[in-house]
Amino acid sequence: MKSLPQSVLFCCDHNAVRSPMAEGIMKKFYGTGTYVQSAGVYNDMEIDGFCIAACKEIDVELSRHRSRSFDEMQDWGDDLSSFDLIVALSPASQRKALELTRIFHLDVDYWPIMDPTGMGETREQKLHHYRQTRDQIIQHLKANWGDPTE
Repeated sequence: MKSLPQSVLFCCDHNAVRSPMAEGIMKKFYGTGTYVQSAGVYNDMEIDGFCIAACKEIDVELSRHRSRSFDEMQDWGDDLSSFDLIVALSPASQRKALELTRIFHLDVDYWPIMDPTGMGETREQKLHHYRQTRDQIIQHLKANWGDPTE
């Protein structure tokens, strides 16, 4: 079991499903002792409604999340070099994170988290896939940093 990092950035393709889920769940599980943010390779989508619904089931509120890209992060003064750890949740975000951190001594972990968008026909089927994604993130969080402290 690793000790919690001082700061962690979760990233995925659009910052609309996986990385906001990971950010919200980590904050709920481990409190405010760790600075947690999320970003996407692109910012071309708002946060996904099914993502909000799946997280609400475990008391994680994501409706106020604003999606942002790596570029916007830097525009807003959140420097990648200020994070202890970047956790990439998709292959594209892993490539982007490695490319952006070449000049920093920064750990980039890769967690292969399923992208639930476009899966399932009915609302219930869609929610099922989003819950699977949420639960994969929870498994990775617990495997890395143990049971929730909050």
